[in-house]
Amino acid sequence: MTAMYTADQLERRNKSGWTTVQGILAPIQFVVFIISVILVYNAWQHNEGYAIANASILLKIALLWAITLTGMLWEKEIFGHYFLAKEFYWEDIGNLVAIVTHNVYFVVRWLGWDDNAIMATMLIAYATYLINCAQFVRRGIMAAQQRRRATQES
Repeated sequence: MTAMYTADQLERRNKSGWTTVQGILAPIQFVVFIISVILVYNAWQHNEGYAIANASILLKIALLWAITLTGMLWEKEIFGHYFLAKEFYWEDIGNLVAIVTHNVYFVVRWLGWDDNAIMATMLIAYATYLINCAQFVRRGIMAAQQRRRATQES
């Protein structure tokens, strides 16, 4: 298996405060995602609960931006690029798609779409988040395996 990080990058990653921030924000965002997807789906299907669904969407978007911005700082510290470092290129592309689709919420609100159309739009946006989340989970598992191998070799 090819190493994800050079020895220097792995050391920077392990020492970075941004690694901790990402480790805290990621599960919080995932829990908010689960709650929000339930609220959004319920509002879409039952034509009620739009206020709480919209509040959960705003919280989810805020958390996505928070994890994205802190992730950019992390990426700069580890790889020397704020975004689209070759080591995280596809994860960053996935994140970009998720950010764009989530922020379509503001566009469709501004355009005056009805609540059901907005909820359906957000379910599509949430699918992009789920795909991107899977990319990062895979990456995290691979990083943990590399850290274990490095520990065993030293």
